[in-house]
Amino acid sequence: MSFAKYIDHTLLKPNASVNDIKKLCAEAKYYTFCAVCINGYYVNLAANELRNTTIKTAAVIGFPLGAMSSKTKIYEAQQCIENGADEIDMVLNIGLLKSGYYKIVEDEIKNIKKIIEKNTLKVIFENCYLTDQEKKIACQLSVNAGADFIKTSTGFGTNGATLEDIKLMKGEVKNNVQIKASGGIRDSETAKQYIDLGVSRIGTSSGIAIVTSE
Repeated sequence: MSFAKYIDHTLLKPNASVNDIKKLCAEAKYYTFCAVCINGYYVNLAANELRNTTIKTAAVIGFPLGAMSSKTKIYEAQQCIENGADEIDMVLNIGLLKSGYYKIVEDEIKNIKKIIEKNTLKVIFENCYLTDQEKKIACQLSVNAGADFIKTSTGFGTNGATLEDIKLMKGEVKNNVQIKASGGIRDSETAKQYIDLGVSRIGTSSGIAIVTSE
């Protein structure tokens, strides 16, 4: 199996330097990963580094807590797209979801998708903080709002992706939206298990280890 086409090569550490981002992009080009996933400040740099390649630039917004205002997230998403991002990975408002403010959560996703138009939107749930029922509701809200992907985690929570969560998410959305598994996927054997369950993308900082251990 060729894993490279599934991998969002990720670097979101607070101490990532300009040279680290350039190295990430060079690695993505060498291994032909699907995308690089970075913080918003580095979008323009990454987009320039990846110019004339098929590799996408994915930016995280509302990261990692999801608790800032919708206006802030919308502006952040718009700025990232203007700076060259092809994809947006947004953290939904976890506290509002848990409070039962479903319409606000759905509207936020919908408005971000509207502002980024044809570009890909991935909605990060941070499943480690949600009950199974809340995960199902997040799935429904994301589909209703027109998201392109739903995503397990930021990698900064108390836990990352689990096979059980992917089964739950896939069972809820069927083929209405794609799924990205992120957090704790570090080897090809684990990656294959997620792909076999229907995952379209894998967010990982261990992409090289995955593709070189096939």
